[in-house]
Amino acid sequence: MKSYDWIVVGGGITGAALSYELAKKGFAVLLLEKYPTLQGATRYSYAGLPYWSGTTDLTNQLFQEGKAHHHYLSEELEADTQFRELNLLLTISPEDNLEKIVASFSHFKIIPRLINVEEACEMEPLLNKNVIAGALTVNHGHVSPEATTLAYRQAFSRIGGQIEIAEVTGLVKGEVYTTNKTYHAGNIVICAGGISRHLLKSSGIPTRVYFTHAEMLETPPVELSLHTVVMPALQQRFQCEAATSTIELEKMWDEPGHEFVPFSLDGGAVQFKNRSIRIGQISRVLTDPYAQVDPIQSETAMRVKIGKVLPALENLPATWHHCLVAYSPDDLPLIGAIPHQEGINIFSGFSGPFALVPPLAKRFANYVAGENDEIIQQLSPSRFINNG
Repeated sequence: MKSYDWIVVGGGITGAALSYELAKKGFAVLLLEKYPTLQGATRYSYAGLPYWSGTTDLTNQLFQEGKAHHHYLSEELEADTQFRELNLLLTISPEDNLEKIVASFSHFKIIPRLINVEEACEMEPLLNKNVIAGALTVNHGHVSPEATTLAYRQAFSRIGGQIEIAEVTGLVKGEVYTTNKTYHAGNIVICAGGISRHLLKSSGIPTRVYFTHAEMLETPPVELSLHTVVMPALQQRFQCEAATSTIELEKMWDEPGHEFVPFSLDGGAVQFKNRSIRIGQISRVLTDPYAQVDPIQSETAMRVKIGKVLPALENLPATWHHCLVAYSPDDLPLIGAIPHQEGINIFSGFSGPFALVPPLAKRFANYVAGENDEIIQQLSPSRFINNG
């Protein structure tokens, strides 16, 4: 009976990067992934790298480490992650309080620059000048989520890592159960993104990671060119996450059928190197990870929303997609041993995963190999025990 040092559950960007870094340290690692092709939040991510957006010494350091990682990651993984830098435009509506919005960005490491309507439209000719009062702009990193994750998986396989396509149905100390096999390991780490909470809870393991149902549209490659990443300066999704990750709602999270707040719709878009465009995004806080939503209604709402800001995108052929996106109560990931669960760890709840996962995967692998790391200790799930 083969036993691994580590079993990693989930093969998106978190699981792929962590598997690779663990294998680099000499551990015997098995990566279990449900789908043979990339799915979920990794597949449908904008894959932005907001390394300008740190607000504390901790996040500033991690974003700068992430930026440095991406400059050499393609070379290390021997595959093109399609890393580049773009201008991010954070559009401001005439109905918004411009001074208040500008002030809300003053605490970031790199403060976005306020530009007027003419400057914004010069930077992004597809913008509708009649619906904005100006914009904030800042340099923003970007990668291909598919290319980056595949690069990590291939590099992991080259150094001896094993990948199995199997659906995980449960776990206990030292064992992971799938639909047709049981796998054994000294340590297990859950990198299952938005389904992490449900998977752990079904095994009797509580943890304070949550999820939204995210919806977006994806076009095939198109001829028109979007020169920037466009997002609203005032994003409702983050307010929804803060309001729904409180200790008061904890028990309700484990009951299907709750929707704590109305859905949010943040109209934004990014064009990838293959010229496809992702348009979004609707976020719904539904406690049932398998809840059904109406794709026709959602697609119409997203098209109308983006059509106001970027009219040329409103009627492009596009396919509706849905996934779960993980988040935590304090916007920081949960990394490390789950309290009172020997040998069971979590690596999930990232805000800005493509920026933060590479440095934190490396740090976690070094940490479990015996290297002291105060940052990994700060991100432990146990930080929520003392404050509820």
